[in-house]
Amino acid sequence: MKTGKILIIDDERVICEGSRMALSDKGYSTDFSMTGREGLHKILKRDYDLVLLDMKLPDMDGMDILKTVEKDKPDVYVIIITGYSTVQHAVEAMKSGAFDYIAKPFSADELLLAVERAIEKKRLVDENRFLREKVLNRFGFNSIVGRNEEIIGIFNRIEKIAPTDSTVLLYGESGTGKELFARAIHSHSERRAQQFVAVDCSTLSPNLLESELFGHVRGAFTGAVQDKTGIFEEADRATLFLDDIANLGMEIQAKLLRVLESREYRPVGSSRFRKTDVRIIAATNRDLKVMVQDGSFREDLFYRLNVIPIFLPPLRERKDDIPMLAYHFLRIFCRKTGKKIEGFSDDALEVLVNHNWPGNVRELKNAVERLVIMADRPTLDPSYLLDSLEMKTMLKGHPIPEDLKGLKAIKQHLLEEGFSKVERSFLQKALKSCNGNITRAAEKVGMQRPNFRALMKKHHLSAKGTNTPA
Repeated sequence: MKTGKILIIDDERVICEGSRMALSDKGYSTDFSMTGREGLHKILKRDYDLVLLDMKLPDMDGMDILKTVEKDKPDVYVIIITGYSTVQHAVEAMKSGAFDYIAKPFSADELLLAVERAIEKKRLVDENRFLREKVLNRFGFNSIVGRNEEIIGIFNRIEKIAPTDSTVLLYGESGTGKELFARAIHSHSERRAQQFVAVDCSTLSPNLLESELFGHVRGAFTGAVQDKTGIFEEADRATLFLDDIANLGMEIQAKLLRVLESREYRPVGSSRFRKTDVRIIAATNRDLKVMVQDGSFREDLFYRLNVIPIFLPPLRERKDDIPMLAYHFLRIFCRKTGKKIEGFSDDALEVLVNHNWPGNVRELKNAVERLVIMADRPTLDPSYLLDSLEMKTMLKGHPIPEDLKGLKAIKQHLLEEGFSKVERSFLQKALKSCNGNITRAAEKVGMQRPNFRALMKKHHLSAKGTNTPA
């Protein structure tokens, strides 16, 4: 049986009744009105999938109803009912948004065929919209785990810049989540209904990259047996994410600069330029300013890309997010593996927090996946972490303990060493936020001034949060 709610608007009862009977027999839910005003009222107050609309009504012009539906109920599809003498009007109505038209007199088969096409088209469009919204939600702020002050600050910046078409440059170490933030920008932009196109500039040779970005025409080079659509054409009206942009060669940099300046490009082997309306988000884990100085990156391109720079902090500078991230990944990999792991022991969590994480969030994710796979107990403790190759770097200078006493001694040393770094950063952050005012800094973090001052002395810090003179 078919599904779909259909409204018939026609001033001929025989058309209304006949259409209603034919559609009801196929399982459609139908209703009808014999005046334009009544029909328009029903459209605006109720939920219909499709309207069969006569262009000639006693009280209203069908075109006026169509325009109102397009404006106020754009999800409702319209099929025009018209006489042979007004087919031209029906064609004009389709240019104004009608899905199709059928000419009187029409058979039940003609009616059903037109309705089935419209309902199927609407179903596909609605399903595509649902899936697109699901993807956009996946890459919104909710998909980025973190409540660190810097991360919240980045969220606030994205909300301001996303609705614009300004070029964004994301920079930060490898594994800090640059593509995830780029997708968040896209999902909050006016282009969110279009696709997000991602290109890794480090994976292709210069010749292949040029063809991938700009496309090529048949015969442009050996093996170019047909025209190829480039990424800039595919990303038209959408968002293009260029990852590892520092890896672009100088020739490609020049062509990318032209796209940013004039919004036009030329496919490989073509003599004609093409226009593109694309928003570019670039990312790099290298210092482009240094590359500009040594001549490996164009200065003019750098300034074109650096319109809105966003720095993504390394994980070691947002340690307060590590427990949240660790448990987030734990839930993901428990679902994937079917294991039931309650969580991390306090000691294990401390080891995670105090690890340097040179690979950042990506490294933490991989470590948690490895821990879940290897775990055979409901709680993850330090013994699992010591088996991890990356975690062994923390034991540098310490032999693997032979007994429990030795393990506890190393554990205590590592925790004290790690906590000392956190404690120092804690003091520096408080002092910086209060412009070096010790009294205000102590009050802000909930400490007595003498205790705060004693910690400063322990870490050789001055009122400005730097080392005191020796």
